[in-house]
Amino acid sequence: MLKNLNEANKCINCKNARCQNNCPINTPIPQIIELYKDGKIKEAGKILFENNPLSAICAIVCPHENQCRGNCIKGIKGEPVRFHDIEHEISSEYLEDITLKKPKQNGVKVAVVGSGPAGITVALNLALRGYDVTIFEKNEKIGGVLTYGIPSFRLPRTNIDLLEKRLKELGVKIKINSLIGPVVTLSKLFEDGYKSIFIGTGVWNPRRLDIKGESLGHVHYAINYLRSPESYDLGNKVIVIGAGNVAMDASRSAKYFGSDCVEIFYRRDFDSMSATKHEIHEAQNEGVLFKTFKAPVEIVDEGIIFEDTEVVLNEDGTESLVSIEGSQKLYECDSILIAISQIPKNNIVINNKGLDTKNNGLLMTNEFGQTTREGVFACGDVTNGAKTVIEAVVDAKKVCDSMDNYLKQFIK
Repeated sequence: MLKNLNEANKCINCKNARCQNNCPINTPIPQIIELYKDGKIKEAGKILFENNPLSAICAIVCPHENQCRGNCIKGIKGEPVRFHDIEHEISSEYLEDITLKKPKQNGVKVAVVGSGPAGITVALNLALRGYDVTIFEKNEKIGGVLTYGIPSFRLPRTNIDLLEKRLKELGVKIKINSLIGPVVTLSKLFEDGYKSIFIGTGVWNPRRLDIKGESLGHVHYAINYLRSPESYDLGNKVIVIGAGNVAMDASRSAKYFGSDCVEIFYRRDFDSMSATKHEIHEAQNEGVLFKTFKAPVEIVDEGIIFEDTEVVLNEDGTESLVSIEGSQKLYECDSILIAISQIPKNNIVINNKGLDTKNNGLLMTNEFGQTTREGVFACGDVTNGAKTVIEAVVDAKKVCDSMDNYLKQFIK
């Protein structure tokens, strides 16, 4: 039974499909919809998987309002086609039903450090090309941000588990609780026979507010909280500082796990929030409150002091955000979650010579994903900062080609 047939029938099969043109990974949307309407689910699933192995996940977490749905011609005068619902149905069924056959091995070992969206994509892609791939994951489960950064009520773990099953079918070895850097170094991996190493460790160090009181007992960093929100007792009233997708996920999780009053405080207005409109609306629909033009000044035992801000127009036409004198006010709360961005952990960089970083701590790579150390490649959040899942997949596909070209010299 086709669950989204009515949705598929809304598509008018544009010759110049704006939905596809605005998809970061160029998903052949009109073709997929036609196959779906013809009942050719496996054929459609194969195309989606080969184009984007994380298709089932991207169908949930992509900012569709800026991509396929937001550019559907039907949306000009009515409701756009919800292709992501069709994609999720096809890709989830395909991922569950397929069995991947291990290809002929070429005998060349590759290490993948980190199993987030980029790491999974690289591991799958290179394993399908016959490489002997081992994933090193510092946590007890694979998935990176998919497992430890996005709430399970928003992204069920089912498809991540299925991806792990498919990886193992291809012969990929997964070493959990394996932190690369302090003990096992990149040099050690090369000594043990790995011919190339991919780094996709993401950005997991929270950025500090750098205000007084940030280390008090009722203050937590949202990226840490999202790893195991069920373990925290935040109390009834929670204040979240920040307005990106991490802030939205943290606020929704706080509501989900029992906090009645959750408020997001942000120094500017809604138009400047980095979270997608969809995520903001979802948070609002679940009862999260928003207070804009509030900048944190100091955290105290009773809560946090904010001051009002405003945007002023400068003489040169630019805008500046300034604080309003005398506007400081204490907002009482039980817990505070700080969500103002993340930076990379530096285990690999500190303990491994030859890896250069940019001023912001992100790994430096060239256009082919090569780092400044021979044989080491990287992409995703660890090189670009916190971006979307689909952007990590797109970059990882390009890096796979670069690694394949580099590794061919070792194939006998």
